Amino acid sequence: PERADVVVIGSGYTGLHAAIQTARGGRSTLILEAGDPGWGCSSRNGGHVSTSIKPSTAALARIHGTDRAKAMRAEGRASLDWIEDFINAEGIACSFRRAGRFHAAHTPKHYEGLARTADTLRRDEAVDVFEVPRAEQGREIGSSFYHGGLVYPRFATLHPAEYHRGLLDMALAAGAAVVPHCAALAIDGTAGRFEVKTSLGTVQARDVVVATNGYTQALTPWLQRRVIPIGSYVIATEALDPAEIDACFPTGRIVCDTRKVVYYYGPTPCGTRVVFGGRVSSGETDPRVSGPRLHAELTRLFPQLARARIAHSWSGTVAYTFDTLPHCGRHEGIHYAMGYCGAGVAMAGYLGMRMGQRVLGLAEGATAFDDLPFPTRPLYSGKPWFLPAAVAFYRWRDALECRLAARGAPPMPAAPAKMRAPS
Repeated sequence: PERADVVVIGSGYTGLHAAIQTARGGRSTLILEAGDPGWGCSSRNGGHVSTSIKPSTAALARIHGTDRAKAMRAEGRASLDWIEDFINAEGIACSFRRAGRFHAAHTPKHYEGLARTADTLRRDEAVDVFEVPRAEQGREIGSSFYHGGLVYPRFATLHPAEYHRGLLDMALAAGAAVVPHCAALAIDGTAGRFEVKTSLGTVQARDVVVATNGYTQALTPWLQRRVIPIGSYVIATEALDPAEIDACFPTGRIVCDTRKVVYYYGPTPCGTRVVFGGRVSSGETDPRVSGPRLHAELTRLFPQLARARIAHSWSGTVAYTFDTLPHCGRHEGIHYAMGYCGAGVAMAGYLGMRMGQRVLGLAEGATAFDDLPFPTRPLYSGKPWFLPAAVAFYRWRDALECRLAARGAPPMPAAPAKMRAPS
């Protein structure tokens, strides 16, 4: 179409939730997608649903003040309850389940840190979390690699592509138009009178929403300088005997660990396969390369799965930020929400929904993340030249910590500040 009230760039969770709000609010809404709808990480993630906010209240308070820090953490918790309520209310069949997450410690020192974290979360935020010492972790995971961990019983899992399909159907039913294989090339004009040039023509729009997250490029250079695209790689095993799955995941929980180069995994919703994800190289690579490497790590954690073959290997791109927070707001009249730091299944939709409400001028569209300072770094233009070195350092450090822990040696001291990755 030549005109639309709202043009949404990106058809992932964020863009679709924004479009559902604006279309249901009576605005003609056009969603532009450079590939197939949902081609990005919205259909390629591990399906883990958490409270999404990485920094602690104390860390946030030092920068943003206590009240805003508490508000941000509270919205992270709210996003988890919101996504369940939304899926149930809309009847989306995506195998949503409050499976819980086991956050596993890769060294004794990290378990001690997790235990302190649990105390703080219970005291200050009333979070439902409990410790599982190494001697008892067999009830949570069929691996001897770890040194105990925490259980977050309310964390959830879903089938990411089925969830995306449900959102796409809802957006279309609400009257939004979706144009696939239509790259947005330039945005000109000001708020209320935008012109969006695309590979298929030009569209006049009152409002523009940018929902590109890990695929943010030169279309929006201000945003491109503020998000760090990072590839995450995933495999799924072939169908296994359910008894094998139960032996590895006795409670059916999803799992992540405390390594800086984190791995995340768990049983599929159907309970017959294992999905296993993480980063396996310093630079970006190909799923044909990442698949065998992920399989090697899977079988190191679970030797009993050594004969399990890979059925699928894929990758997607997430977006980190330099302050490890999601961001939303307006820049030069353009609405945006992005930067979920690898934990966006709930938060991407939640902030997309709020962004749609903000476009409609609704007071409930306000969030604690609105117009936060959105940091970048000198010389950074959107290509993370520092990432290979940072990942290589942390992979080396993770491996060394694991070897020392296995030998019973004292844990290593903290890394010097100058070596820390931006995330």
